[in-house]
Parts: sequence; structure tokens; C-alpha cells
Amino acid sequence: MLLELPRIHDPRGNLSFLQNRDHFPFEIARVFWTYDVPGGFTRGGHAYRTQEEVIIALSGSVDVVVTYPDGSHQKFSLSRSYHALYLPPLTWRHMENFSTNSLSLHLSSHPFDEADYIRDFEEFRRLALG
Repeated sequence: MLLELPRIHDPRGNLSFLQNRDHFPFEIARVFWTYDVPGGFTRGGHAYRTQEEVIIALSGSVDVVVTYPDGSHQKFSLSRSYHALYLPPLTWRHMENFSTNSLSLHLSSHPFDEADYIRDFEEFRRLALG
């Protein structure tokens, strides 16, 4: 789900912000960012069992491709720092088409836990479809 973050317009430059639970449904437990991704490479290619995530392209652009259990895809092109993509648990995703000097910020509901990752698409399908 694409979220619109607040924008404060000012002749000196604009400002956007986010606050826990005001703009997305979880408390932030971990923050990381992705940058210097070489052309043609992808990141992600997994889902989380319980973790929720918000992705914001702070600089440049990146496409986030969500794959549903039936194999269909939806592409979200992030290129504005006031747009955020909310990904609930059991959402398969990968990131592609990084622009030069792109910087994406990731806000997570849980600390890193390798056991929370689902890296096999068939396992994801089984869990997502119940």
C-alpha cells in the first residue's frame, strides 16, 4: 500500500516527516538503507513471517515489485521522498531498477532475525495461502 507522507512546503526547501503509528501501523524497531546498488542488480527476493516494513526512496528512484501468492505482480515506482510503501507480513518483494545514486530507507517493525525471513517462494505461497 502506497502511503502519502506529510509535506511542508517552504521557499527554502520542503520538509516531510513520519511518526510511529500516525503514518504507519507499527513502532520502528530497526532502520536500514540501501545504496550504491550496481546497475542491473536486484535486492530483496524474500518475505517476512511477522515483520512489517516501510520503504521510502529518499534520493533517486527504485521499483519495488510485490509478488502475490498466485504469482501476479504489482510494481511500485518510488521516486518521491513523501511517498512510502507499506509492506505487511507475508509480502514477497524485490527491488530493482535503482537509479544512479539512489538511496532507499527501510523502517522495520522488528530487529533483524534471520528466522523471520522466507527466502523460498513456494514456502511463502504455502504460508500466505494458509
